[in-house]
Amino acid sequence: MRILILCIAFTLSNLLPARAADVLILQSSRSHCYTEALRGFHAGCKGTDQTVVLSDFAEVDVDRMVKEERPRLVLAVGDRALEAARRIREVPVLALLALSLNFQKHAPDNIGGISMVAAPEQYLKLFSSMGVNKIGVLYDPAKTGRYLKRVEHLSKQRGLDLVTESVASPREIQAKLDKIKGRVDVLWMLPDTTVFTAVNMEAFILFSMDHNVPVVTFSSQYLKKGAAASLDVDYLDIGVQAAEMAVSMLNGGALRKVPVVDPRKIILHTNDSVIRKLWDRL
Repeated sequence: MRILILCIAFTLSNLLPARAADVLILQSSRSHCYTEALRGFHAGCKGTDQTVVLSDFAEVDVDRMVKEERPRLVLAVGDRALEAARRIREVPVLALLALSLNFQKHAPDNIGGISMVAAPEQYLKLFSSMGVNKIGVLYDPAKTGRYLKRVEHLSKQRGLDLVTESVASPREIQAKLDKIKGRVDVLWMLPDTTVFTAVNMEAFILFSMDHNVPVVTFSSQYLKKGAAASLDVDYLDIGVQAAEMAVSMLNGGALRKVPVVDPRKIILHTNDSVIRKLWDRL
């Protein structure tokens, strides 16, 4: 009799649908920064999850996967993952390390996450510590316009002068740099894909050297090219921050709107040799 009951229980367990993972993780690729962020996420979020690395496949039907796997939350890591998740409506989507998250204007309420850019306060604090007052920024209003509006409000409170030039095409960069010549103490490079390209990086650095104006950027990888300082996000902590948001969402139920928040931990990197050269020329 006992054996019969065990057999029936085993049969029923195979007939019942498998319990869905709490979190479906869409990972753009196997990049180190994504891996590090997910290490932080797994340290803080102990629920069940399933990971799909999009670069491993020619095509992934995310809509179908969500319907079949029935996750309670989707974590989109990187721009490709966020783009694949934009059609999802059934569950909340939490994005990180996705530059396009900063650019979205009218995102659905179920899509939010952690910005990839340091909060304006962090940059303005750095500029104040550098003793500079006139901050030059080239930007595409369609991409970083919303971010610059936050900066404008805060810079006025701090007594800093924001010198901006809007850019519609990468080909305009040199002309725009010429317009701010002699008007700025520092050149601030935002992660704006219209303004910032590999070719234009050289134009920014030449401007810096010709006019003794330090370049402050968003990634330490540009320091070796001649930038003076950068404010980088902490990949591990951004994963922990995402985990805390995910746990709150999983425990508290669905939110009316998934917020977009600033990364809480920022790392300052400097190129001391560039700073010394600029200082010696003053």
